[in-house]
Amino acid sequence: MRLTNYYMPTLRDDPADAEVVSHKLLVRGAFVRKQETGIYSYLPLGMKVKNKIYKIVCDAMEDYDSVQVETSMIQPKELWQASGRWQTFGPEMLKMTDRLGREYCFGPTAEEYFADLVKNELVSYKQLPLNLYQIVEKFRDERRPRNGIIRARSFLMKDAYSFDEDYEGLKAAYQKMWDAYVQAFDNMRIDYKIVQGDTGAMGGRVSHEFIAPAENGEGIIFYTDESDYAATIEKAAFIKEYEKEELKDIELVKTTDKTTIKDVSEFLNVPEEKLVKTVDLKVQGQPVFVFVPGDRELNMAKLIAYLQVPEHEIEMMDDEMILEYTGAEPGYTGPKGLLNNPRIIIDKSITKMTNTVIGANKKDHHYMNATFGRDFDGEVAEDLLTAKEGDMAIDGSGKLKSAEGIEVGNIFQLGTKYSESIGAYYLDRDGKQKPIVMGSYGIGVSRSIAAIIEQNHDENGIIWPTTVAPFEAIITTINIKDEEQKALSEEIYEKLQKNGIDVLFDDRQERAGVKFNDRDLIGIPYRITVGKDAGDKKVEYSTRREGINEKVEVDEAINKVVENVKADLVMTRHKPGTYEA
Repeated sequence: MRLTNYYMPTLRDDPADAEVVSHKLLVRGAFVRKQETGIYSYLPLGMKVKNKIYKIVCDAMEDYDSVQVETSMIQPKELWQASGRWQTFGPEMLKMTDRLGREYCFGPTAEEYFADLVKNELVSYKQLPLNLYQIVEKFRDERRPRNGIIRARSFLMKDAYSFDEDYEGLKAAYQKMWDAYVQAFDNMRIDYKIVQGDTGAMGGRVSHEFIAPAENGEGIIFYTDESDYAATIEKAAFIKEYEKEELKDIELVKTTDKTTIKDVSEFLNVPEEKLVKTVDLKVQGQPVFVFVPGDRELNMAKLIAYLQVPEHEIEMMDDEMILEYTGAEPGYTGPKGLLNNPRIIIDKSITKMTNTVIGANKKDHHYMNATFGRDFDGEVAEDLLTAKEGDMAIDGSGKLKSAEGIEVGNIFQLGTKYSESIGAYYLDRDGKQKPIVMGSYGIGVSRSIAAIIEQNHDENGIIWPTTVAPFEAIITTINIKDEEQKALSEEIYEKLQKNGIDVLFDDRQERAGVKFNDRDLIGIPYRITVGKDAGDKKVEYSTRREGINEKVEVDEAINKVVENVKADLVMTRHKPGTYEA
């Protein structure tokens, strides 16, 4: 491709609203342009990268027996009502009504749609297993889109759905998709970790996420170097031991104007881990008091999973409601002596503690030496706490470390939630009707672009891995008006094309500095510069990643580009079962 025939409007300055590196470089490098908040158009360079990732994903899916289809972005209300998610998915679902009054949504995901797609055709065990995938635009009405295409409202996603007779079949399908994802992300040259994930609004039994570590990640993962344990912050679990103490008598103490954990801890000279913290919530309009250790944070994702209610139906209590159920103003709530029979949820860790400090539901007062089972009670939740660095991993292997990351893929064992609600049943070997067992598997194609940039850049621009680069090589002609330089550049261009190299020829009448800055910015891996030594058939060969820069004969430069590109483009394929899911 000749740059004079191309559309590449690079920018000198970062966009004012860009905070993360990938957003800045994608806009400056003429890969994307923002149309509206959270909505982006892809320019030619962006399309080249997106299409290469698209192919890598398709190859991996088909290597592991998934078949491509395409469904509509517009989905009817009735399907989502059947699963219950029309009401529970939350405000991220953008809804619409047509001129006949029929309601639809812009699909944020497609579990219901695919269950409905197959329910009239997959009617026998003989037709199972099956795995279908698509790569289409999705839309989520994010309240605060941010970080460019990392958290956009409209985005390109690969979603796949497996259909099996039973859970053994689902496990096999899950393993296949695990392996397919390893292949896809390895071939994109993304550095990633596979972590335990939260099933969230998707539901199901088991979930894993593929996280690309990045300084500007949108989420946090926990892991340990001593084992392969890793989990998202929403799922990470840890071991905490509590000292056994001789029980002391409960004591009501005055704590005037001491309403925070820090204030009470310092006033009573008791460590924060011995205090019980209260989170006063209104869940679907009803009072719920959640109690956790004073030195820990309530993990809302774990609470949502425990309550089985959507996040948008959970809110903080107002002062009036707190007064109604505690008889006191905020800051003195405790599990002993609450009024009007509210729901009390206690993290299991508190049941292992003795002689704790709790609110007394009385202004300016707390109880000391309160112990679960003797002085207060409530329903016990297994784990509602957020992990932190230094905690012992739940497998006991070592202390947890944390890192920021971008979720580029996820896999879910859904079970029969959607097949039962949509009516996707099959006849088994005994002629009995059973619900199809489903799995769901997503890859963020546009997110992967951002993740690659976050991991591959320097102060001058992007450093693309060759497998996803918009072009594999670029020819930079210093003075296109010089006949010798132009002729040699044309010769190189033709030879690289004949060798199958995806090459960009910068034949613009621009200053050399502009051309050099642009090629660094857009990050093409291999470069040949044609300048004043063209008459001697010598050029400059350089690489974007390694920083190699050397003057060589033109044929040597061409051979280096061809050999290096071919070596870089060797794709891996992982044997089924290599990665134990």
